Amino acid sequence: MKNIVCFGEVLWDVFPTHKKIGGAPLNVALRLRSFGNHVSMITRIGDDGPGKEIVTFAAQHGVNVDYIQVDRTLRTGEVKVTLNEKGSATYDINHPRAWDHIQLTEAAKKNVMDSDAFIFGSLAARDEASRNTLYELLKLAKYKILDINLRKPHYTQEVLTYLMHQADFIKFNDEEILEIAAAMGHSSKSLENCILFIAENTRTRSICVTKGRHGAILYHDDTFYYNGGYKIIVADTVGAGDSFLAALADKLLNGTPPQKAIDFASAVGAIVASKEGANPKIEKEEIDCFVL
Repeated sequence: MKNIVCFGEVLWDVFPTHKKIGGAPLNVALRLRSFGNHVSMITRIGDDGPGKEIVTFAAQHGVNVDYIQVDRTLRTGEVKVTLNEKGSATYDINHPRAWDHIQLTEAAKKNVMDSDAFIFGSLAARDEASRNTLYELLKLAKYKILDINLRKPHYTQEVLTYLMHQADFIKFNDEEILEIAAAMGHSSKSLENCILFIAENTRTRSICVTKGRHGAILYHDDTFYYNGGYKIIVADTVGAGDSFLAALADKLLNGTPPQKAIDFASAVGAIVASKEGANPKIEKEEIDCFVL
């Protein structure tokens, strides 16, 4: 069991017929907690009902909510989610919201310094206020895990490059790494070549790329590991990558061999994609059906 801090957005995913609590860092935090880790969430909500519901939900699921701030002006985050016929999601993300103005506090600084790992996403850096707080906390973290989430127009290459240079571990999907590598001057369409290029240019020793139903690639300590994916019927893809990252981080941080780690993470991601919403309950037996 590790002590892990997650930083960034918490919000409501609003679907055409319903809404669910989400935000990539919170999704990661919830899944990490379900694996038995001690997890804290650093974020900011509005002084409103939706924000209070998020805090209650996170606390009920065992996430430490002591570092969740309340904004008296900005509202709690909300994202309009649209699903295509294959269950793949696109997002319309309101700005500014409370999580764009996370403040640097002494309590948050100490929490990060005391943690085994600090997990943050690129979306949380879209606004200067939260970005400045993130940059300061990165100086204090022992091990930094970056989750790339490219949501136009909420990112710049300059910020992405800075965050990648700070990270010890970076997670992309296949489209994201191709876009970022090209922006950095790399012309190859090979995922392995892009991984090696970014690893060399950012001095990052661990990089993972998810490929949807085709599985994932993990580059860890100069070696490639592969999972070809698991066959499932997709309900929606919301949060599948977040649960994948949580599962992979959990296993690697706790000393699991990389191949077993990526197999486990791919199974968890597939199971989440087969269910509705970002944070469905997963039983150990469901994972065992894939990886045993």
